[in-house]
Amino acid sequence: MATAGKVIKCKAAVAWEAGKPLSMEEVEVAPPQAMEVRVKILFTALCRSDVYFWEAKGQTPVFPRIFGHEAGGIVESVGEGVTEVAPGDHVLPVFTGECKECLHCKSVESNMCDLLRINTDRGVMISDGKSRFSIDGKPIYHFVGTSTFSEYTVLHVGCVVKINPEAPLDKVCVLSCGVSTGLGASINVAKPPKGSTVAIFGLGAVGLAAAEGARIAGASRIIGIDLNTNRFEEARKFGCTEFVNPKDHSKPIQEVLVEMTNGGVDRSVECSGNINAMIQAFECIHDGWGVAVLVGVPHKNAEFKTHPMNFLSGRTLKGTFFGNFKPRTDLPNVVEMYMKKELEVEKFITHSVPFSEINKAFDLMAKGEGIRCIIRMEN
Repeated sequence: MATAGKVIKCKAAVAWEAGKPLSMEEVEVAPPQAMEVRVKILFTALCRSDVYFWEAKGQTPVFPRIFGHEAGGIVESVGEGVTEVAPGDHVLPVFTGECKECLHCKSVESNMCDLLRINTDRGVMISDGKSRFSIDGKPIYHFVGTSTFSEYTVLHVGCVVKINPEAPLDKVCVLSCGVSTGLGASINVAKPPKGSTVAIFGLGAVGLAAAEGARIAGASRIIGIDLNTNRFEEARKFGCTEFVNPKDHSKPIQEVLVEMTNGGVDRSVECSGNINAMIQAFECIHDGWGVAVLVGVPHKNAEFKTHPMNFLSGRTLKGTFFGNFKPRTDLPNVVEMYMKKELEVEKFITHSVPFSEINKAFDLMAKGEGIRCIIRMEN
């Protein structure tokens, strides 16, 4: 392309300080260096993680910054040494990478790449410790190596997933974070047998994707647990068959679930990050074979305790990161699940706004309205 090797000036939604509305600015995006890719973003979505780090209440504040990590786009140019993608390829940027060389990448059991695993404090590229974004010569920092709230962004090639060019980017962009995390937690980690009973704690986007995964796996009862009853009707579309609101019960919710299911559920998936919900998700599974999977990210100082007999009686507790999907190896197959109509993503998308109105997406999430809001870079 004519822009290859040159600085590109484009629009980006910049967070100048914590919790303040994003500001539409003209930024300069430097060309990709060795093993880097510059991508033209066409569609991006707002994930709760963007909001969490934008608020910067519990972590290291890194500003000014360009957020965004759930997106779809087209490769504009590539740096030296890049052979896996080429200009014109349709891609999903991913917040955690796959170098394909480290011990984790070579293991069939892990997706925690040593080189490219998520780092929320780093605001620069790993090759030279510099940002590829600037305004008037001053750096604007990256977010989890993706920064998709910009018309163009630069990523390490290991965080760029080449997908089927026939797949609609305005739909499959949501597969680059939350939906795949929940889906994978069910189908890759919990692995509910056909006809089994599954409890899903937290019915946000990740929890609904976990319910969808349980539905695809053939679970017969999928019990949604949430403090917000407004989410229950929507959750039926994702396979939930019944619901429990802990506020409606005087006894611990794990005891309620054990009574409902004649001894406990076969599988549970915890998607809220709440410590009490984690304990409940583990203690509600059936002895002998029950498996609980933790997905939600807790407060950094959080701890929980449970009696060792819960393990000795045959219950299993697992954790998962990004649904155990290896980004570059596995996400193209998740996109194909959508293309074959095995996985519906449209029902996750409840709102859409033009890039100029990106702050509306933040407002919708603050009000708890909808599941995913797609941000269209071109009106």
